[in-house]
Amino acid sequence: MFPTLDYAEVGFVCGLEVHQQLLTPTKLFCRCPAGLYTETHDGTVLRHMRPTLSELGEYDGTALMEFKTKKNIVYLLNVKNVCTYEMDDTPPFLVNQQAIDVAIEQCLMLGCDIVDEVHIARKQYLDGSIPTGFQRTAVVGVNGKIPFRGRTLSVTQVTVEEDSCREVRDRGHCIVWRADRLGMPLIETVTGPDLRTPDEVEEAILLVGRVCRSTGHVRTGLGASRQDVNVSVRGGRRVEIKGVPKAGWAPRLVHGEAWRQVNLLKLRDELHRRGFTTAESLRVESQDVTQLLASTEIPYLSPAAWERWVEEEKMRPGFELGKGPYRVRAARLPGLAGTLSWPTQPEHVFAHELAGRVRVIAGLDQVPNLLHSEAWPDARGTRSELKRLRGRLRCGPDDAIVVVWGPEEDTVTACEEIRLRYVDAIHGVPNETRQPFVDGSTDFERILPGPDRMYPDTDSPPTRVTRERVARLKTSLPERPWDREARYTGVGVPATTAHYLIRRGGAILVDRLVKETGAAVRDVAFLFGEKLKGLRRASVPVDAIPEERWAELLRAFVATPVLKQAWELAVLAICEAPDRPVGELLAERALGQEPPAWRAGIPAAFAAARDRAYRKQDAELVRRLAFASLMPGLLGRVPAAEVEAAVASAASPVPPVSTDVPNAPEVRA
Repeated sequence: MFPTLDYAEVGFVCGLEVHQQLLTPTKLFCRCPAGLYTETHDGTVLRHMRPTLSELGEYDGTALMEFKTKKNIVYLLNVKNVCTYEMDDTPPFLVNQQAIDVAIEQCLMLGCDIVDEVHIARKQYLDGSIPTGFQRTAVVGVNGKIPFRGRTLSVTQVTVEEDSCREVRDRGHCIVWRADRLGMPLIETVTGPDLRTPDEVEEAILLVGRVCRSTGHVRTGLGASRQDVNVSVRGGRRVEIKGVPKAGWAPRLVHGEAWRQVNLLKLRDELHRRGFTTAESLRVESQDVTQLLASTEIPYLSPAAWERWVEEEKMRPGFELGKGPYRVRAARLPGLAGTLSWPTQPEHVFAHELAGRVRVIAGLDQVPNLLHSEAWPDARGTRSELKRLRGRLRCGPDDAIVVVWGPEEDTVTACEEIRLRYVDAIHGVPNETRQPFVDGSTDFERILPGPDRMYPDTDSPPTRVTRERVARLKTSLPERPWDREARYTGVGVPATTAHYLIRRGGAILVDRLVKETGAAVRDVAFLFGEKLKGLRRASVPVDAIPEERWAELLRAFVATPVLKQAWELAVLAICEAPDRPVGELLAERALGQEPPAWRAGIPAAFAAARDRAYRKQDAELVRRLAFASLMPGLLGRVPAAEVEAAVASAASPVPPVSTDVPNAPEVRA
């Protein structure tokens, strides 16, 4: 159960970075096919990333952190969807102009000021997700705004950029990527920190998504849209929750992050109260305690247990694992007793913050990857081991202990990262990128990148954006989603149905078919936004029906309105034979043709209804049962209202039950 939080009181603010893949046939900087995913590979490439100086002569903090992880980065390559550009063996092609057009459309939809020239920049990525070590990106528009809850949601910028690889495996010091997604064009829409509650965050994600999809030039489906959520509270700092896959995850995630920051600020105040105000005031002293814990009953601390885990996980020493022999190392945290169990996220404590840093930077990812004195395992002899450990480290009553294990070099790195995380705690909330989980919790992923990661791309010339180009794209600009929603709801389409159609890209098809066939917007919106859902759940291939067949069906509905009652029968018939004309399929099933003698069956329907009725004298029940027995055979042939009227007029009143009992004996009082 998540604790409650007064968002206004804690100064909660949130902004979004919404990434949407574009529906282009080729990638952004080469001519490989975009959207061709593969699960096999023809070859592999091994890389190691190194940081480079920015234009100002500074190293980006994130790049330095990633360098400390000592990752072996493996790329799985398939010749069908990658070329030498992806591996940085050849310069980029000229930027995909179709992608630039889609980005300009997005900027116009969002009311952005469009740049005169699109300049490609390099954004450092040393996590291995891009083999070059940087992502090519370009700003297309700035200073946009969209209506949101009676106010406006600011859009700081819209960029076009290349997508990264898909992660396959990340264990220890080895990460494996599949390169099929690499280089696909996407647009990033960045909003201002205008959102004030978790519910607003979810709503804004869906709104920006509807704007993206309303053009019809973006990809849909799993992974086509991802969002980064930036959260802060008063006194805290911006924290990025990276790659939130679904809008529905956002409320719990941002609530949990707000709660985490509030608690980290309280921990900062506690550390200051204890006299920890500078990095120099914090000391972490570590020792090798492998021999002291050699006979421990704690299962994952023994060398034998470690070897078994390494074998089970197929970890290779020196590749996935760090350098040096297996060691157990204990760190003394002077004056920090009680801070390891300090609550942070719901069901998480500060020790989880340390564990995240140790996992990512030191590469120690066995679960658990650390122990501490405030949650020591309860097994035979473990309490005496803790006592001996405190003696070895010369711990006082106010000191805490953290124990890590693994390759020697990694344990040393882990203890240093524990110290650095406490240094961050002195200042409150560190700038971080965090990984989301479905339960609403997050974990450390990397230090939040800064401005030192950006520098110009000297391999790519700028693209001039002329007034004529913008004017041309403006003439074919689709209706803005909020305007389309207002139009749909104005003719009786529920708001949820309108949102569904716009979010899934169905609204474009609806409007096109309405214009082509003359069908009512409400009818077509209900068909594609509600009625077909059940057939999709039943695995009926409705999405394989060609658009021209839908047009034929809707024209038939307009010409013969009674056919709308048999929409499901008609759709199933089309699914069975999608290449045949709709008129033939309807004629084969006699749909739209009124049976000449259907009224003659009404008396028999009443007789059967009286037999079935569990309340024999209920005339209304009998009438409804009679109607229900007739209607299935008349769907799409006779209007339901006409059948109901005929049944009502033919209904004979049911004689009342007499209360008199014949020949009953007289009863005297």
